[in-house]
Amino acid sequence: MHQDANSLLQTGILQDKNHDPKAAARSYAAVLKLQPQNKYAWFDLGVAAQEVGDTADAHRAYERALTIDPAFPPALFNEALLVQWSKPDQAVALLERAAAANSREPTTHLHLGEIWARKDHERKAAAEFRRAVAIDPSLLAQVPEKFKDSARGH
Repeated sequence: MHQDANSLLQTGILQDKNHDPKAAARSYAAVLKLQPQNKYAWFDLGVAAQEVGDTADAHRAYERALTIDPAFPPALFNEALLVQWSKPDQAVALLERAAAANSREPTTHLHLGEIWARKDHERKAAAEFRRAVAIDPSLLAQVPEKFKDSARGH
């Protein structure tokens, strides 16, 4: 039974890579019938839902993954992206949890910087952009012009 779930999970991942999120969602749902506590299947189900524009199902799936593992960085990150415009404070809290779980993920810091910049917290924004660029210098191109010098460490 365990091997069947792993096989189904891999099938879903391949279906997702082949741009078939509906088939992938069916595979992830089959995994969850076998292993209801599989955080990866819940997360991937959220990704598939997000790909077809079903943010409510994506949110529910990420929440289930986070119920299983509250420090699961991919689910924290994707959940934050879902709410970054409607609930920026919640997005910050989720991204900070993701950064605490994996401080070397540069896009977490980049998104934190973007939210802090929108909230006019320039020092916090600059610090997050600096962290993102220190980890991955190629992200400098995505840093708003106003923060480029500080992101470079100047």
